[in-house]
Amino acid sequence: MVFELHKSGLIVTKQHKIKVYYHGIFVGEYFTDLVVNDKVIVELKAASQLFPQHEAQLLNYLRATNYEVGLLLNFGPKPANCRRVFNNDRKTITWNP
Repeated sequence: MVFELHKSGLIVTKQHKIKVYYHGIFVGEYFTDLVVNDKVIVELKAASQLFPQHEAQLLNYLRATNYEVGLLLNFGPKPANCRRVFNNDRKTITWNP
């Protein structure tokens, strides 16, 4: 996936670290599978199907960051994808870089 995205001229960061804050206090980290062009979070799965917890994971990443677009891609027996947009103006949590 990373090779093909690079070949297409896109900038890809693997295992991108997201610092998580709660009321301004650092409480932990998430690691996204990919971030493309510093604009889109991409989560890759190889599961029998996409489950609600996969989508919840992506939404948590979007809520905890300044990113607004996320893609969830499943390469399992039944390939599937899911696109989610979570606008920054809807976020109640202050983003901390």
